[in-house]
Amino acid sequence: MKIAFTGGGTGGHFYPLIAIAEALQDLVREEHLIEPVFYYLAPNPFDEKALFENGIAYIRIPAGKVRRYASFSNVVDSFKTFFGTVSAVIALFRIYPDVVVSKGGYASVPTVLAARLLRIPLIIHESDAKPGRANLLAAKFADKIAISFESTAAFFPKRVQDRIARTGIPIRKALMRTETEGARQYLSLEVGVPTIFILGGSQGAEKINEVVLSSLSELVSFANVIHQTGPAKFKNVEGVSRVVLTDNPHAARYHPFKYLDQVSMQRAAGVADIVISRAGANAIAEIGLWRKPAILIPIPESVSHDQRTNAYTFARTGAAVVLEEENLTPHLLVAEIQRILEDPELAKRMSAAAEGFTDPDAARILAREVLALALPHEA
Repeated sequence: MKIAFTGGGTGGHFYPLIAIAEALQDLVREEHLIEPVFYYLAPNPFDEKALFENGIAYIRIPAGKVRRYASFSNVVDSFKTFFGTVSAVIALFRIYPDVVVSKGGYASVPTVLAARLLRIPLIIHESDAKPGRANLLAAKFADKIAISFESTAAFFPKRVQDRIARTGIPIRKALMRTETEGARQYLSLEVGVPTIFILGGSQGAEKINEVVLSSLSELVSFANVIHQTGPAKFKNVEGVSRVVLTDNPHAARYHPFKYLDQVSMQRAAGVADIVISRAGANAIAEIGLWRKPAILIPIPESVSHDQRTNAYTFARTGAAVVLEEENLTPHLLVAEIQRILEDPELAKRMSAAAEGFTDPDAARILAREVLALALPHEA
């Protein structure tokens, strides 16, 4: 049995595929099936360690972006997508997988089109409340369409409605639980003060980083700060923070990280009293499982069509508050953090409201659907 995965180049597209691969491995062992062979087709491997740990072979497939504004780059990238589709046809013809699983995003388009041309069964998963253009395209010929929000179904054409099912968002097994024992020592956190956990998405968030640095002296005066900056932005953030916190008696409370691996993420989530995050569907699903009060700062609608909808969908449960990026100031961020941390009953209600938002069985549900398509095709 051969299964090919494809998806865009962000953590929100990549890591749900890893979660599905983990669930597939579990089901294969439980049901005594032949061990599957996994492939990941995309412009870059994103996280080579995760691919290696899950036995997933990487095949490079070029892909071009389609920007939401007029740009000559759109013309150039259309050729990338064309040549990527040719590459994907050749790659899929050689390995001929029993099913292709797509998470959407521009990087998935060549492989999805190739699967269509070769008549290979296709499952797509949409994490966001509003589907992206890649998944709207793929839905026309997908065998199964998985969504995370009930409201998402309305955005797909009527003729595919019978192929849609709400599964929730697949989360990696390691991040479905948090670790508190030894976490403060592991992360060098000061005991006796609350901990703020700041996530800017897998690539980091420049605006969030700027506001955090501007409010850093005030934040460390009352809390530990764990800050995932994004790999490309780490050096600058670390340098500025040193200047900002020069001679500050609480400088040791600030802990910037390029990117948090699974162990660090488990422990940071375990000790966090509040999470500040972008509003990618994957991040929200993880926060829901962690049951932590959250402040969500979605990417502006002009840049990303989905995060704002995701944020307000989650906020309606009472588990989070939303701060629009255009309104975000250091004073507002600090005030909202303090408002929640200084009201234990409010924080408790927000934590409780997160329960049930994320389906912990999502990865297994999708894995079963993958097997349901793959096994007959293999035979």
